[in-house]
Amino acid sequence: MTALAGPDGGLRCPWALSTEDYIAYHDTEWGRPVHGDDALYERLCLEAFQSGLSWLTILRRREGFRAAFADFKIAAVARYGADDAARLLGDERIIRNRAKIEATLANARVLAEWEPGELDALVWSHAPEPGRAAPQDISEVPAVTPESTALAKALKKAGIRFVGPTTAYALMQACGLVNDHLAACTARTPAPAA
Repeated sequence: MTALAGPDGGLRCPWALSTEDYIAYHDTEWGRPVHGDDALYERLCLEAFQSGLSWLTILRRREGFRAAFADFKIAAVARYGADDAARLLGDERIIRNRAKIEATLANARVLAEWEPGELDALVWSHAPEPGRAAPQDISEVPAVTPESTALAKALKKAGIRFVGPTTAYALMQACGLVNDHLAACTARTPAPAA
């Protein structure tokens, strides 16, 4: 499936057209470069929570996740203990999956021991070489790549839980390491800032 016209007539990736939430996310966030350890930790956590669910479920609960997990500040989440884990399991604003909550807390503890910028450097070191052809059709967008497989392996080796090659590729797409907007998509090349 190729890019389709949205409500404003602009061509977009087909997955983005089902709700206004998706259109806004697609147009302003997805595929835009994200840097900073806390920002990347948030995206890593949200991609893990999304596993097995629709991204829309996560997107609509993102503010609840941010409130529950101290705006995904690694240092703050690393201090969460058993009482916090129990509180999170009862928090209706988030996905109450024990394994995903425990991974989020454990990952913060691991990352709190890293040097500032280390997560950013690790993630971005797996960005593919620039110049990859823009996909013409949604069927050309992969779910896993050699780079995402390597990123997942590197994160796991470093002690990060609940990340596989598919989750790593979703992270790469969401954080702009790859640009999987279709060639005809208006969001592929954002309009210059005013």
